[in-house]
Amino acid sequence: MTATPSNERLWGGRFTGKTDPLMNLYNDCLSYDKTFYAQDVQGSQAYAKALFKAGLITEYEKNQMVEGLAKVGEEWRTGTFAINPISDEDVHTANERRLGELIGVNISGKLHTGRSRNDQVATDLRMWVRDTLVSTEQYLLTLIRIIVSRASQEIDVILPGYTQSQQAQPIRWSHWLLSYCQLFLSDLQKLRQTRSRVNRCPLGSGALAGNPFEIDREFLAKELGFEAAIPNSMVGVGDRDFVVEVLQWATVLMSHISRWAEDMILYSTAEFHFLTLADAYSTGSSLMPQKKNSDSLELLRGKSGRVFGQMAGFMYTLKGLPSSYNKDLQEDKEPLFDCCSTINNSIQIASGVISTLTIHPENMKAALSASLFVNEIRDYLIRKGLSQSEANDVSRSCYELADSEGLANVSELGLDKLRSVYGEFGEDIAEVFDYERIIEQYSSLGGTARSSVLQQIEEVTRAVQDD
Repeated sequence: MTATPSNERLWGGRFTGKTDPLMNLYNDCLSYDKTFYAQDVQGSQAYAKALFKAGLITEYEKNQMVEGLAKVGEEWRTGTFAINPISDEDVHTANERRLGELIGVNISGKLHTGRSRNDQVATDLRMWVRDTLVSTEQYLLTLIRIIVSRASQEIDVILPGYTQSQQAQPIRWSHWLLSYCQLFLSDLQKLRQTRSRVNRCPLGSGALAGNPFEIDREFLAKELGFEAAIPNSMVGVGDRDFVVEVLQWATVLMSHISRWAEDMILYSTAEFHFLTLADAYSTGSSLMPQKKNSDSLELLRGKSGRVFGQMAGFMYTLKGLPSSYNKDLQEDKEPLFDCCSTINNSIQIASGVISTLTIHPENMKAALSASLFVNEIRDYLIRKGLSQSEANDVSRSCYELADSEGLANVSELGLDKLRSVYGEFGEDIAEVFDYERIIEQYSSLGGTARSSVLQQIEEVTRAVQDD
């Protein structure tokens, strides 16, 4: 059997002229696809076993391939793998070239029988994504558990809740924490669904038409830990929906992290001073020594745009492609690799920030606006039998009266002046002007009352306790 010399490309059969050096640089991808060297070794070992199972190589040849590939993987792992700049345009050709040097090209040359780089790269990439998302899942679980722990410990801290950047109603700090915890829990559930869809095996699809040597694709899928083999070979080599799904999932995750970071940035300002970040996640100013900047949060907010751009860019690449494999698909790896690195780092930074910050409950409570009592006057009147529209009118008039008299708080009006607005106010109206009591009214499912927050903590804890 004629083997490919180590100084030629796998695809070079019909070409006699030299490639433009710039084209070599433009085409080569080893600088980044070496990221999945381990998956390429593992996939090739499984393919060697499938070749033996199909009677295409001997047991000795299969063992030589499997053992030789293990040595190749070890060289990558220890940093001793020597790249051949002439022939190694990607990790696949590099590994096969090195395998030939270790076991002889007459044996190694058989490894590619019936296999194309089209199904090889699709397999390696799916395996890398599947393995990487395992780490992402663990990082996300850690973040969720940190938030739940903090919510449990600080359940009685009260702060203003905001809509449209204006104070709306008093809430528990733990309720605010758990609002993001729910979003991250949803992200976790979607991540698991995405990983399952990624975990489908394209190996054995060949270039696009399938494998002509009766390779057992179900064996390959099982050997490599896939849930199933992709049932259409053209889809096997040409589908990158799984890359899009990961990028889209990451976009949603980073939007949640970015919104969380924005809240935290505001809460850490001198105007709010609800919390202080640990020094480990802050920096100073080169010109203003008094400043403590929330760089960790600003970077989290900024890197969300990076991930959004990666998703949009690859979607533009993908949308105009004809079916099956096209070289454009080489553009999937760099944004995907960078995206996965960004989200894993971002989740860990977020975990570090939330686990080490210091809150200032006294400032949170002091920031509660007296205008928040207007809502409670309305609810008091509704309980007395007024319609919501009538109660709104009365409570608004009470607020306007307090404001016209220069009072900071509607509660300072006193019972007589309240009755001048609406004669049915009772002495029990005084009970309304208590933030702790106000919060405890919101005890229905998902509310900010202590019992409701405890229920939320229990449900999230149960959702992640078995992981």
